[in-house]
Amino acid sequence: MMSHLLSCMIWLPVLGAIMCLIASTADNPLYPRAIAVITAILGVLLCIPLYTHFDFHSGNMQFLENAHWIPAYNINYNLGVDGLSAPLIMLTSLTTLIVVLAACSSIHKKVGQYMAAFLVMQTMVIGVFSSLDAILFYVFWEGMLIPMYLSIGIWGGEKRGYASIKFFLYTFFGSALMLAVLLYLGLASNSFMIKDFYALHMTMPVQIWVFIGFLLAFMVKVPMWPTHTWLPDAHTEAPAGGSVVLAALMLKLGTYGFLRFSLPIVPDASNKLASFMIALSIISIIYIALVAIVQKDMKRLIAYSSIAHMAFVTLASFAIYFIMRNANDFSLAMLALQGAMVQMIAHAFSSGAMFVGSGILFDRLHTHAMKKFGGVAFKMPIFSAFFMLFALSNVGLPGTSGFVGEFMILLSLFKANLGVLMLAALAVILSAAYTLWMYRQVFFGKMNPDLETVKDVNLIEGINLCILGLMVIGIGVYPQFLLKMFDATAANLLHLSLATKL
Repeated sequence: MMSHLLSCMIWLPVLGAIMCLIASTADNPLYPRAIAVITAILGVLLCIPLYTHFDFHSGNMQFLENAHWIPAYNINYNLGVDGLSAPLIMLTSLTTLIVVLAACSSIHKKVGQYMAAFLVMQTMVIGVFSSLDAILFYVFWEGMLIPMYLSIGIWGGEKRGYASIKFFLYTFFGSALMLAVLLYLGLASNSFMIKDFYALHMTMPVQIWVFIGFLLAFMVKVPMWPTHTWLPDAHTEAPAGGSVVLAALMLKLGTYGFLRFSLPIVPDASNKLASFMIALSIISIIYIALVAIVQKDMKRLIAYSSIAHMAFVTLASFAIYFIMRNANDFSLAMLALQGAMVQMIAHAFSSGAMFVGSGILFDRLHTHAMKKFGGVAFKMPIFSAFFMLFALSNVGLPGTSGFVGEFMILLSLFKANLGVLMLAALAVILSAAYTLWMYRQVFFGKMNPDLETVKDVNLIEGINLCILGLMVIGIGVYPQFLLKMFDATAANLLHLSLATKL
């Protein structure tokens, strides 16, 4: 089974999606719900051998699968994972379980189709993280747009049509440029294997053009300023499950792209443009945080917060060049890279959990406007306690997942550039300001009369909140179970990112 573990993880959700669609014809929503939950649980169980059989001391690809796909063009079905992609695959499986559990009590229209969309999304995202062939990577990368577009367009809010089209156009435009770059690299190396791209030698002008092609694709996905405008609209109009997937998974695809493609394939261009990327990251951190402060819609505030926290990942990814230039300290550069990887996982749970919470509130009051809330803590004490945990993680409280990655990143910047460190640290203060202000507005103050009949979390919602709470505290208290997966891969990636290809 180990030899086909990744294929099982990729295609099992598709089988579950087909069964959900078949079951939806029975006009009993219990059947597709049960099928989706069982499929998602099996996906999580498959993560166990992925972790237990993972070689933590190797930076090479593991669980390799190779098969011919389009031999005439040297395009193959090649799969594998390393310490960067394996944790993201496990995150994808757990996120899908949370989404389908949440849907059991919140989705009542076209239940089978909804479950199928998110199971197919799981397939596409795991496919992206495990693809070793560039064209296979691109197929999965583009394929994930379809279920997300449908989830926003069918189960979204009043402006779902506008939000879904805007989401699709932004992401598709960047992806088209990435395809051109992948085709160029494939022709230049006579192979579409990503590892063969690492051995290519290119002049600086060529590297810069390749970097720009990747940049436009990945910065839209993160998203970085100024290509971020699609995300608040998508989050606001998307159903709760769509928002969780956007925050926990789709935003990670952009930072994954920078780490998997941009840094190791064109390291000289990445080094030359590091200052530009750090400037964009700082703008994303501070400007977006200031925008979050003035939001009156709970979901939009969390969306802007998500953008600001993801900018820490891009900041750390390119800060390795500042660190090596100014401090020439390989261990500090490693700390920055590991911090970026931890932040990708940690952000998924803190931000994703807050979107789960906003969905629970929406199910009860059918609004995201914070002025419509007030006094939630008096009617929903259990839910309020969990949301406080997630809010504190979003602020970066020690002992929560939100603290670990950002602390590692800020610590790595101490010797590299004090100015960048101070600007990045400012975001932590701003994060506390808008997050705690939101919590006070929603959970305390004068109680809204509409809350009189509201009940606290039900069993399914409680299970979801417990899972998220355990992950937030688990990563915050013992991040070593993640760091030992990242260690060898981060070292390998750092060597590739610092080696010249001129």
